[in-house]
Formats: sequence, structure tokens, C-alpha cells
Amino acid sequence: MTDPPDPTALAADLREALRPLWRRFGEHRTLSMGKTGIMASLERHGALAATDLAARERISHQAVANAIRELADLGLVSRSPDPGDGRRTLVTLTDAGRERLVSERAAGQEWLIHAVADGLSESERATLAAAVPLLRRLGPEDVR
Repeated sequence: MTDPPDPTALAADLREALRPLWRRFGEHRTLSMGKTGIMASLERHGALAATDLAARERISHQAVANAIRELADLGLVSRSPDPGDGRRTLVTLTDAGRERLVSERAAGQEWLIHAVADGLSESERATLAAAVPLLRRLGPEDVR
């Protein structure tokens, strides 16, 4: 039996393994990962205030405010007063925003499909499939 991997070394290896994948996805995107993340949060959770988005995305309120302004200028989100608290503004994903989010998510998907289908054996694909739930558990909403 082998010793379990060192978490520090494993984290470094994982980061280095994922870096080229993220770069490849980024080549095909038209929006930043931050803006896409904000839109995905709005899709998942519905209308949210900028402060709530900042907390969910773990970025500064100022960065969220700038992103919201840019997304609103593109017609991808709308802003409206919070009916429960008139001092707050809620941000909502528009229909155009939903469509754009679908296209952003699909950006670069074809090369990944081919890479998985052509570059991995059946057993390697099964191993990769088994790793997906673990990778999801490492996501920002689950790690405290």
C-alpha cells in the first residue's frame, strides 16, 4: 500500500494540470471568467444584490459593480430596486444574458469533447468521470 499523496504537492500538480485547460477554454470566450461567474450565480440563485454577488464570487464589491455596469451596458443583466428594501438594487440575468451564458459555457467545448474521446482510453474516461464529483466538491461554494 502506498502513502496518501501530500495535499500540498497534489494541489500544485492539480493546478498545473488544469492551467492549460483553462487557457484553452479562455481562447474561445468573449467574456471574462468573472463576468461569466456573476451571470452563472444569477442564473442559479435568481436576482441578487451586488454585495451578495461579491460574497458568492469572492471578489470585491467594486469589481462586481464594474462587471455589473459592463454587463448591463451589453444588455446581459438588468438592475431594479429591491421590493423588500428600496435602498438596495437587485441584479437579474436578462434573456440575452441567458443566451450569452449558454454560448460562453459552450465556448471551446468541441476541442474538449474530441480530446476526451480521442485522447483517453475507456478506462481513463471512467477514471476522469469518477474525479468530476471530487473536483466539484473543491469548488468555491463548498470549500470553507
